[in-house]
This record gives sequence, C-alpha cells and structure tokens, in this order.
Amino acid sequence: MAALPFDAGSVPGDVFDSIAGAIEQQGYIVMDGALPPVLQDELFVHVCGLSDGELNSAGVGRQHDHRLNRFVRRDDTRWLEPGAAPDANFLAWMEKLRLGINRRLFLGLFDYEAHYARYAPGAFYKKHIDAFDIGQRNRVLSTVLYLNPAWCAESGGEMVIYGESDGEVIEVVQPLYGRLAVFLSERFPHEVLPTATTRYSIAGWFRVSNPPGAGDLIARVS
Repeated sequence: MAALPFDAGSVPGDVFDSIAGAIEQQGYIVMDGALPPVLQDELFVHVCGLSDGELNSAGVGRQHDHRLNRFVRRDDTRWLEPGAAPDANFLAWMEKLRLGINRRLFLGLFDYEAHYARYAPGAFYKKHIDAFDIGQRNRVLSTVLYLNPAWCAESGGEMVIYGESDGEVIEVVQPLYGRLAVFLSERFPHEVLPTATTRYSIAGWFRVSNPPGAGDLIARVS
C-alpha cells in the first residue's frame, strides 16, 4: 500500500498546545479534527478490511498474566505494524505528538504502542485503569481515536470517564469519526458501554522507560 499523501511533520502547533494545556489543567481532553482527514479515512478503510483471522479476542493483563475474560471485555484487537501503511503514518503522527507533549510538559514519554479495536454488537469493556498492574505501570498517557462515520446516539458504545477518587462520571465520550481522546493513564478509570453497532477505534499508550508513581506524574502536570 502506498504511503499517504500528507506530511506528519506539518501538524499545527495549536493541536499540541490544546492537548498539552488540557492535560496540564485537568488531565484529559476530547478533541475533534486533530488528525488529517486523509489519514482518518485510510485508517477506517484499513480497519474495516481486517478479517476475523487478523483480529484476536482481547484479554486483560500482560505477558504471562495475559488471559481472556469475556466478562470484562469483548472487543477484538490487532496491534499496529510500523512497517505497513497506513499504520506507519498514524504512528508518525503520534511520534510528533509525543515530541510536542514532551517539549511542553516534560513528561519524558519514551515510545508509543497502539492497536485497532473492533467492538461487535453487544461488545463492551468494563470499568478499568490502563496502568494498574506492574506490567502496565510504564503507560503514562492513553489515547483513543474513533473511526465511526455516521455514528448516532442510539448506537451506544460510549466511553465513560470517571473521576479518580469518587467514581463520579466526568465525561461521556461519543465515538464519533475522527474524535481523539487523550488522558492520564493512571488517573482516570473508564469503560466502554455496550455497542449496538460495530464500533472501531485505535487505542494507544505513550510510555516511559522508568515508570513514575501516579502521585509523581499527577504533581508534574498539576
């Protein structure tokens, strides 16, 4: 597949400013139109074209602790491959975001990992934290890009973001096409409500090489 006709280096600085400012002030942001439309379209075509055999039932935990638990989550996933377009172009855009966030917030983000997620009708992901156990403590900043054209409220599949201490709902995110959510991985429990229609997204995590404690990170951006 040919490379996409856009320059990942031409990301407007105000996109980085908006994301960094929101992370510093409240720990999360939900933004529409952050990525180039041509990239969104290519990602959508690509994920829709993935066969059942190219996707795996998502589990919980990492490495030797990884296990399937259909009571917790029922999405199917596929890790992005840096050698394949449009994966490589999305990862290039996220690399620009990594550098932009580091320049503004000094978080020491080291790398980024991401996977496609397909939620079939009835699928969900119960309330969880992205950086809970030892194997995930190096996840600092979570991202979710939604790839669902013509999504309506009746389709469900919202991501609910909760407060870190009292469990209060602070944001209900509709998975609209091109919408990007970015939030501190250790700070915000969240869940994906059951979807009535097949739902696509890319979930990713910026990581650090030496995981900080949650208190250290929150203090750094507060």
